[in-house]
Amino acid sequence: MTAIIKMTDKSQEWYTTPTNEPRGYIQPGKLKELWFHTGTRCNLACDFCLEGSSPSDKRLAAPKFEEAKPFIDQAISMGVEQFSFTGGEPFLVKDIIKMIDYASQHCPVLVLTNGTKPLIKRFESLRALSDNPHPISLRVSFDHLDPTAHDAHRGEGNFAKALSGLIALHQAGFHVSIARHMEKDENQAKIEQGFRQLFQLNGLPQDLHIVAFPDFLTPGSLPHVPHISEHCMTHYQNEKSRSQFMCHSSKMVIKYQGEMQVYACTLVDDDKEYGLGQDLVIAQQQRISMKHHRCYSCFAYGSSCSER
Repeated sequence: MTAIIKMTDKSQEWYTTPTNEPRGYIQPGKLKELWFHTGTRCNLACDFCLEGSSPSDKRLAAPKFEEAKPFIDQAISMGVEQFSFTGGEPFLVKDIIKMIDYASQHCPVLVLTNGTKPLIKRFESLRALSDNPHPISLRVSFDHLDPTAHDAHRGEGNFAKALSGLIALHQAGFHVSIARHMEKDENQAKIEQGFRQLFQLNGLPQDLHIVAFPDFLTPGSLPHVPHISEHCMTHYQNEKSRSQFMCHSSKMVIKYQGEMQVYACTLVDDDKEYGLGQDLVIAQQQRISMKHHRCYSCFAYGSSCSER
């Protein structure tokens, strides 16, 4: 039986820009990647964090394995190709190893981490999963190549800790990558060459994947960015490029006010209009408005949290 789509109430802004043009949108296709948000608690308190995470933050809660499992199972029935975990810091979550273990019995898994104390604390439990049927990859955050600039936001000594975590993961046989900040008018080639020299000096593969992100700002920010109209999405984008937007083939599950909910993507959980209910099939049939200011980052930079 075809699922009945129950759209939640949306504001007029969901449908039109301030100049009354039809708002741009993405019509999702097949679900290929399912993300789990492990909550906004983190051992660090970075002032730029797009999730506003800190040791005491409770905006989004940590899911239990029993709460995540039904979504994993439904995604498997839909032919999902990857499970991914973000936070906060996923390795602070009590059930994270259990969730990674179960997910990697069925699909490849990606985990985003700051690579510091919580990861090291659970390192042996994670290493025990290295022979699971599907690979487990980890992406470690390095905001800047300069340790001083990195530690200015993450706390003294955290660049060295993250580098140690990255090396330990590589030596344990896990696929690793890094995430860095994208600066305005940066020399991308020079920055990435600097990272590759760092990799070489520390016995890491020089071809590690590097993902660069623009500044997404903190939750609830309302910066002035160009509004994306339907014309923008048809004139400057085509069917193939629209399919590269995260909301086309991925969704994220969060735990908010005690309930597990499906959201459009990893970047919009600070806007309740992007909540799509509790059923992945129904969520994957709903058009996604491009009204969030972070949608412009995807439009302008091709930003994607995935490594698929």
